[in-house]
Amino acid sequence: MGLDPLGVELRHLVALAAVGRHASFSRAAEELGYTQSAVSQQIARLERLVGQPLVERPGGPRPVRLTAAGEVLLRHAEAIRARLTSAAADLDALAGGTSGTLRVGCYQSVGVRILPRVLREFRARWPAVRVELTENEDDGWLLQQVERGELDVTFVVLPLPDGPFAVMDLLADPYVVAVRPDSPLGLDGGPVSLRDLATQPLISYARMRDVHAIENRLGDPALRDQIVFRSHHNGTILGLAAEGVGAAVISWLSVDPHRPGLRVVPIAGVSPRIVAIAWHRDRYQLPAAAAFTDLAHTVALTERSLMRDTLGS
Repeated sequence: MGLDPLGVELRHLVALAAVGRHASFSRAAEELGYTQSAVSQQIARLERLVGQPLVERPGGPRPVRLTAAGEVLLRHAEAIRARLTSAAADLDALAGGTSGTLRVGCYQSVGVRILPRVLREFRARWPAVRVELTENEDDGWLLQQVERGELDVTFVVLPLPDGPFAVMDLLADPYVVAVRPDSPLGLDGGPVSLRDLATQPLISYARMRDVHAIENRLGDPALRDQIVFRSHHNGTILGLAAEGVGAAVISWLSVDPHRPGLRVVPIAGVSPRIVAIAWHRDRYQLPAAAAFTDLAHTVALTERSLMRDTLGS
């Protein structure tokens, strides 16, 4: 007998999730505000609809646990919960019209170089919309918030992980080396090569998606052994480079172009990271979110011009 999807109710799935979390019918009942017998009845009903056991009941004081079938169904239940959360967010957005809150995800370099100009223009055009900012250096975490309906848009770096995302490219953000003015790197005025970096102590970003780690983006895993310091704070990275602790290998957007005591040199033969903005492709997109995305694209064009003037590319 297969699953009868028309007979499954949300309360059955909620009960299954609670039992899975607590490994106990009684504690699940306490969380949900039900009696223990009510939770047992809901699980039993769900098992009849599925046609196989979902919970192992060893009896006595030993904890219960989900069967393999229960784990499979729970994963689908969590996906259903996420979609319902997104639906609630969509309904709130639709009711809010041109007012309410726009929830934006961001990481540091974009937050310093692009976001302020976007917000200046956005506030002038959408004064009734409050922007709520969520910051995290791991854009994978930010994308999870988009998928759960907890963010409307987020800045990201391509490639994206699998998921229900739509994306707009903003700009190519080349990798550079920031060093003291007296460093031998790039003194001839040209870009440095990976070979030039081979003997240098390096400074770079701390933990992020593996695909974005500097040693992976530069295509040379051996660089990992040369990294003497990692930080999520661009100011810390640049400060260490200015003191000669090492050469900072970062992206252009992570550099403060007005900071004294540093020289910025392009890296030859390395593809730039692509900065983009993403949203949930299956959700209703707020008009304010679409306007924010368009403004981000316009500001990115200005940043490209500054980059060309500074790096000569």
